[in-house]
Amino acid sequence: MILDNNLKLAENAVLSVEESLSKVFQERSNQVFRKLENILTIFKEEKVSTSHFNQSSGSGHDDISREKIDAVFARLFLSEKAAVRMQFVSGTHAISSVLFGILRPGDVMLSLTGQPYDTLEEVIGIRGGGKGSLKDFDIEYKQVNICENFDSFEEKIVHFFKENSCKLVFIQKSCGYSWRKSLTNHQIEKICSLIHALDPNCICFVDNCYGELVEDSEPISKGANIIAGSLIKNLGGTIVPTGGYVAGDAELVEMACSRLTSPGIGSSVGINFGLGRLILQGLFLAPQMVHESLKGADMVAAVFKNLGFKVLPEPATYRSDLIQSVRLNNPDLVQKVCQSFQNSSPVDSFLNVVPSSMDGYDSKLLMAGGTFIEGSTSEFSADAPLRDPYNIFVQGGSHIAHIKIALIRLLSELLEEKLISKDSLLPLSA
Repeated sequence: MILDNNLKLAENAVLSVEESLSKVFQERSNQVFRKLENILTIFKEEKVSTSHFNQSSGSGHDDISREKIDAVFARLFLSEKAAVRMQFVSGTHAISSVLFGILRPGDVMLSLTGQPYDTLEEVIGIRGGGKGSLKDFDIEYKQVNICENFDSFEEKIVHFFKENSCKLVFIQKSCGYSWRKSLTNHQIEKICSLIHALDPNCICFVDNCYGELVEDSEPISKGANIIAGSLIKNLGGTIVPTGGYVAGDAELVEMACSRLTSPGIGSSVGINFGLGRLILQGLFLAPQMVHESLKGADMVAAVFKNLGFKVLPEPATYRSDLIQSVRLNNPDLVQKVCQSFQNSSPVDSFLNVVPSSMDGYDSKLLMAGGTFIEGSTSEFSADAPLRDPYNIFVQGGSHIAHIKIALIRLLSELLEEKLISKDSLLPLSA
């Protein structure tokens, strides 16, 4: 049982952090207004109605719900075309469909953001083999890392193109499991502009996971040719149960959809299993949910920074995605934090968080994911690959109150187990 005085000290510390962040919280609230106003305008001009909530069956030819949702998302992204499909089982699946839809044997794919997220390694063929990766189809993969020092990104890209050519450039907006700042759309604009100046035919593909509705723009308006993402992240508003999207140049979107379904059919089919209302309602809720997640990320960053841990991004700084990274340097502490967050979850709060293997990942993972949607990262959750230097990645949150409760309980438990001292909380509650 947590001692009452520890709980009170933890509560005062977290409330003090919240007060110190009030200015940035107000700025983020102003962004919600602008983004929701834009979505309302799109819904009105696209004449979204209850008829678009109807369920179709079979292949879904002429499905007005699917067609309207595609039109709404295309307007949101300022893209020629969008395809929102429940048949995309994850963001990785949507990204994979783009890569296999566009690239052909002999083509070269260049990652500009270094090693991609773990689940893409087997898609590309960096790890594993013989299961139908890009490498198995004679598609060459190369990488440079412009994120190590973005000020020199031009030099690195120009140097590559002097000696090489490539069909597609891959840009991972989010940090993934890397210790780096996520790319901003302004930086993506600089990258795409340079790439297209060097080779107008090169395709700029942005993995947009975790970045939707965080900034005032999206990558398509900054020069990206195609983007992809998941609906159990930002745009699902915490209520869409599955699915993903691709958006961008019409021809490229159709190629990705031809990979998802089959050539000749492409984007013309695919029912949404009666989830049209949830998809549209989730998008309507998304600006507020993203806002709550960003406030939560600021609070997590501030609490852990004041305890002496390295955090990225810093609290109250510009953010371009939802992820908050914390370097804990200790596998036992990683497990303790994940377990505490799991205990504060609305679902499966009684489960023990243990290291486990997961398909697509190279390392064992610890995951605190007591979410209503399995694997949802728009709901408050945390995960950590069990490898040095033992970083934990925290994201999501449907209301800031939940994140505050989780942080208060965590600090109380750390005090109770003498993993932190009462003095360490004084800067937080001063």
